[in-house]
Amino acid sequence: METETLFICKRAQIWCHFKLILHKNLTMKTVHLLTALIILFIVSACNGDYRPKSIGSVDEVLVVMDSTQWNSETAMAIEETFGKPMRTLPAPESSYNLTFRDFRNNEQLDRIREFKNIIFAAPIDEESNVGSFIRALLSEEVENRVRSGDSFAFPRTDQWVRDQWALILTSTDDNALADKIRNSEESLVGNLKELEFDRRLDDIYRRGEQVALSDSLWENHGWSVRIQHDYVQTVDTTNVVVFRRYLPDNNRWMWAWWQDDVPNKDFVNQDWINATRDSLMEIYIRGERDESYVTTEYSPRRDITTNTMDIDGRLEGFETMGTWRMTNDFMGGPFVNFTYYDPETERLFMIEYGQFAPNVTKRRFVRQFQSMGRTFQADSTWNQTDREQITEFVRE
Repeated sequence: METETLFICKRAQIWCHFKLILHKNLTMKTVHLLTALIILFIVSACNGDYRPKSIGSVDEVLVVMDSTQWNSETAMAIEETFGKPMRTLPAPESSYNLTFRDFRNNEQLDRIREFKNIIFAAPIDEESNVGSFIRALLSEEVENRVRSGDSFAFPRTDQWVRDQWALILTSTDDNALADKIRNSEESLVGNLKELEFDRRLDDIYRRGEQVALSDSLWENHGWSVRIQHDYVQTVDTTNVVVFRRYLPDNNRWMWAWWQDDVPNKDFVNQDWINATRDSLMEIYIRGERDESYVTTEYSPRRDITTNTMDIDGRLEGFETMGTWRMTNDFMGGPFVNFTYYDPETERLFMIEYGQFAPNVTKRRFVRQFQSMGRTFQADSTWNQTDREQITEFVRE
């Protein structure tokens, strides 16, 4: 790669010299402009990452293990963690789609190293191509830490191509490695999930977003989220807004509610969150039939989960996931709810995303909702009394 980059830079220098000779009769202003452009080209050529981008989808993980170990404890532990079913969906789907792969030669290994998400897993002393490859990636000092039980997981970013997540998993033996994977599920899977959220945002807003609408929320209500290009606002009250994205086979919505003068969040728990959600959706997320509206589904076949969040060390949050049903109708789907508390301004916020799409898988869209809800921001300088006084002064 270095040789290729040096070649680019030398070509740029030669081209620069040639162009200056060619244009020696031009004005100094033109020469200076050309020089600036050429310097910019050289810097880009010498400092940019020109490696190809990774292949594969963001929810696919290639698990590289010796084929004789695909039924091992380590393989089962990876399936139980990275491939764990999401029971907060109408029908369970795997957290990540796992594909097990082995390699016999360098050509097959080179192909593997092109993928977006890769896990290499083997005991440190395993006599296999995968085991040898893992030892080649680790220093002697790191190998000693593995053998002493101090380390087992080694994440790598953009190791072989751009936009790549790789994870090396190794320990003293199969059972020890499986136990460490199971005991570290939250951090191992959470690391990949956070990266997926960032990747999803790039895809979600690639076709555009409604910046003016987000700015309006910030200016008028003291908070904002990034909004996709084709959401349409249908409700705007003093403390509730609703946005819909109508498509024949994939109907989605987002609504928000907020409350001022909340001195603490001690009362906020899963029961309160769901009760508040239901009371709001009975008013604002209604069905086509009389007395039909969206409400939380409580089913032994599906889970409702609430996890705490910390946003930039300032906002305290809760992420609630589950399924909804339509009263007096045969409809349902997934939801992702965010409840945020700002202790500086004593304001409480609730943002929720929902979907009705009976003929499509839901995991991808739920991950999109999780990504979009994490773009929430609250104005730390917001003071509702001052805002109202300014508004009254302008009216007068």
